[in-house]
Amino acid sequence: MKFNSILRSLALAAALASTVPLLAKPFSKTINIAQSAKIGKVDVRAGEYRLQIDGNKATVEKGRQVVAESEGRWEDRATKSSSDSVLIGENGQVKEVRFSGQTRVFVFNE
Repeated sequence: MKFNSILRSLALAAALASTVPLLAKPFSKTINIAQSAKIGKVDVRAGEYRLQIDGNKATVEKGRQVVAESEGRWEDRATKSSSDSVLIGENGQVKEVRFSGQTRVFVFNE
Protein backbone atom coordinates (compact mmCIF):
# COMPACT_ATOMS: atom_id res chain seq x y z
CA MET A 1 0.00 0.00 0.00
CA LYS A 2 2.78 2.43 0.92
CA PHE A 3 4.60 1.61 -2.35
CA ASN A 4 1.51 2.65 -4.38
CA SER A 5 1.35 5.96 -2.53
CA ILE A 6 5.02 6.68 -3.26
CA LEU A 7 4.57 5.70 -6.89
CA ARG A 8 1.59 8.05 -7.26
CA SER A 9 3.54 10.89 -5.65
CA LEU A 10 6.45 10.37 -8.05
CA ALA A 11 4.08 10.28 -11.04
CA LEU A 12 2.46 13.53 -9.89
CA ALA A 13 5.86 15.20 -9.41
CA ALA A 14 6.94 14.11 -12.90
CA ALA A 15 3.72 15.46 -14.42
CA LEU A 16 4.18 18.83 -12.68
CA ALA A 17 7.83 19.07 -13.72
CA SER A 18 6.91 18.52 -17.37
CA THR A 19 4.43 21.44 -17.31
CA VAL A 20 6.95 24.01 -16.01
CA PRO A 21 8.35 24.86 -19.50
CA LEU A 22 4.79 25.48 -20.68
CA LEU A 23 4.37 28.11 -17.99
CA ALA A 24 7.63 29.91 -18.82
CA LYS A 25 7.21 33.54 -19.86
CA PRO A 26 8.45 34.74 -23.25
CA PHE A 27 11.88 36.38 -23.16
CA SER A 28 12.13 39.91 -24.58
CA LYS A 29 15.24 42.04 -25.10
CA THR A 30 16.37 45.02 -27.18
CA ILE A 31 19.24 44.10 -29.48
CA ASN A 32 21.50 46.10 -31.77
CA ILE A 33 22.50 44.68 -35.12
CA ALA A 34 25.67 46.46 -36.25
CA GLN A 35 25.49 45.50 -39.93
CA SER A 36 22.94 44.23 -42.41
CA ALA A 37 22.22 40.59 -41.66
CA LYS A 38 19.80 37.79 -42.38
CA ILE A 39 17.42 36.34 -39.79
CA GLY A 40 15.71 33.26 -41.11
CA LYS A 41 15.08 34.14 -44.75
CA VAL A 42 14.66 37.88 -44.21
CA ASP A 43 17.35 40.53 -44.76
CA VAL A 44 17.48 42.96 -41.83
CA ARG A 45 19.21 46.35 -41.88
CA ALA A 46 21.57 47.52 -39.16
CA GLY A 47 19.72 49.06 -36.23
CA GLU A 48 17.95 48.54 -32.94
CA TYR A 49 15.29 45.82 -32.71
CA ARG A 50 13.15 44.10 -30.12
CA LEU A 51 13.83 40.36 -29.93
CA GLN A 52 11.08 38.22 -28.41
CA ILE A 53 11.69 34.54 -27.81
CA ASP A 54 8.78 32.29 -26.93
CA GLY A 55 9.92 28.68 -26.57
CA ASN A 56 11.81 27.96 -29.79
CA LYS A 57 10.32 30.81 -31.84
CA ALA A 58 12.13 34.15 -32.17
CA THR A 59 10.35 37.25 -33.42
CA VAL A 60 12.25 40.42 -34.37
CA GLU A 61 10.30 43.68 -34.26
CA LYS A 62 11.04 47.25 -35.29
CA GLY A 63 8.55 49.43 -33.44
CA ARG A 64 5.28 47.51 -33.63
CA GLN A 65 6.07 45.84 -36.94
CA VAL A 66 7.30 42.23 -37.11
CA VAL A 67 10.41 42.28 -39.31
CA ALA A 68 11.50 38.64 -39.12
CA GLU A 69 10.66 35.32 -37.48
CA SER A 70 12.82 32.26 -37.08
CA GLU A 71 13.13 29.06 -35.10
CA GLY A 72 16.00 28.27 -32.77
CA ARG A 73 16.95 26.76 -29.45
CA TRP A 74 18.50 27.73 -26.12
CA GLU A 75 22.00 26.45 -25.40
CA ASP A 76 24.23 26.82 -22.35
CA ARG A 77 27.82 28.03 -22.55
CA ALA A 78 30.64 27.52 -20.04
CA THR A 79 31.04 31.24 -19.28
CA LYS A 80 28.73 34.20 -18.86
CA SER A 81 28.59 36.73 -21.66
CA SER A 82 30.06 40.11 -20.77
CA SER A 83 27.56 42.02 -22.93
CA ASP A 84 24.55 41.62 -25.19
CA SER A 85 25.77 40.66 -28.65
CA VAL A 86 24.59 39.29 -31.96
CA LEU A 87 26.90 36.76 -33.65
CA ILE A 88 26.76 36.96 -37.45
CA GLY A 89 28.33 34.28 -39.64
CA GLU A 90 30.45 34.80 -42.74
CA ASN A 91 27.37 34.51 -44.96
CA GLY A 92 25.61 37.33 -43.09
CA GLN A 93 23.25 34.94 -41.28
CA VAL A 94 22.57 35.66 -37.59
CA LYS A 95 23.87 32.57 -35.79
CA GLU A 96 23.17 33.36 -32.13
CA VAL A 97 22.32 36.07 -29.65
CA ARG A 98 24.19 36.34 -26.35
CA PHE A 99 22.85 38.12 -23.30
CA SER A 100 24.87 40.04 -20.72
CA GLY A 101 25.47 38.12 -17.49
CA GLN A 102 23.94 34.89 -18.80
CA THR A 103 25.47 31.58 -19.80
CA ARG A 104 22.59 30.68 -22.08
CA VAL A 105 22.44 31.85 -25.67
CA PHE A 106 19.75 31.61 -28.31
CA VAL A 107 21.01 29.78 -31.40
CA PHE A 108 19.08 30.28 -34.64
CA ASN A 109 18.35 27.31 -36.91
CA GLU A 110 20.04 27.52 -40.26
